[in-house]
Amino acid sequence: MANDYSLSGPAGRAAKDGDPAQISWFRPAIDPKEIRVLMQKSDAIALRDTVLWLGAMILFAGIAIALWPSWWSAPFWLAYGLLYGSGADARWHECGHMTAFKTPWMNNFVYQIASFMMMRNPVVWRASHVRHHTDSIIVGRDPEIVAMRPPDLINIAVKFIGVTEVIEAFQRMALHARGQLTADEATYVRDSDRAKVAQIARIWIAIYLCTLGLAIWMGSILPFMVIGLPRAYGAWHHVMTGLIQHLGLAENVSDHRLNTRTVLMNPISRFIYLNMNYHVEHHMFTMVPYYRLPDLHKLIQHELPAPEPSIYAAFRRLLPVLWKQLKNQDAVIIPDLPNGASPYRSEVDRLRPFAV
Repeated sequence: MANDYSLSGPAGRAAKDGDPAQISWFRPAIDPKEIRVLMQKSDAIALRDTVLWLGAMILFAGIAIALWPSWWSAPFWLAYGLLYGSGADARWHECGHMTAFKTPWMNNFVYQIASFMMMRNPVVWRASHVRHHTDSIIVGRDPEIVAMRPPDLINIAVKFIGVTEVIEAFQRMALHARGQLTADEATYVRDSDRAKVAQIARIWIAIYLCTLGLAIWMGSILPFMVIGLPRAYGAWHHVMTGLIQHLGLAENVSDHRLNTRTVLMNPISRFIYLNMNYHVEHHMFTMVPYYRLPDLHKLIQHELPAPEPSIYAAFRRLLPVLWKQLKNQDAVIIPDLPNGASPYRSEVDRLRPFAV
């Protein structure tokens, strides 16, 4: 039976009593001037990557539609879905942080598009992600913990298909359209934002109803192959990369080196993921744009555990831990620090007996 991870239940009340919002997170001691340089945003770089992303989507969708309903269209739908159902996840994330573009409205414009693609209400999820960074992997406070302990391995595997997430997204959309929030959402979404949440949900439902009407008129699922379904059939990459961000690492600690993982990836995955494979670095310095994270990694790598050398290597290390958590939910990976790095705080001592 999984532990209580809800924000509105006993775990949330216990975490609130512990005042986790006052956590003093570990950060490497570095020259503030160097960080300020890395925090500089560029419209040109972000616009280049956005044009490549949207341009590739238009190209793949155009070819797929032209070849429809032949099976020759399948590879192009898969490529389109990958950029839609996974590429949009990274754009949602970066533009939600307001770090991709220097110009604010550009961030907000892409954020709204990507939020629609990912079926994440932009108001609710901006608040959710702020909480995720404030209380990263704090049980009862972080709404974005991917897997509870002991882990539900079947549910984790099903996420790669994306169908259950789409069903849940439509359920939340219907709830939001009625002006309501889930119990957990109510703990971090401001009451003054509820009207915006409802308005956006109603607009989205209208778009999907128009898509349904077009599909019925055409007698084809083609409209849904362009809008909606790619969120499911293209989700596998964002699920894969999302799982290795924190899974198998510590809960309820104040050092991102203990609860977050950096993984070296191939150039294609890094483009889809917008360099979020440098995830420890991102959590430590959230205002550094994605295109400067490799430089940030070089600057502070002497204080960080060695990154996993590949996606495969990351899963090879974390999957045995998930298996062990089925019997011992406290099993955890404690990454080794390089010689000369600032040591973990004393809170690591409670984890050591369960280290794998």
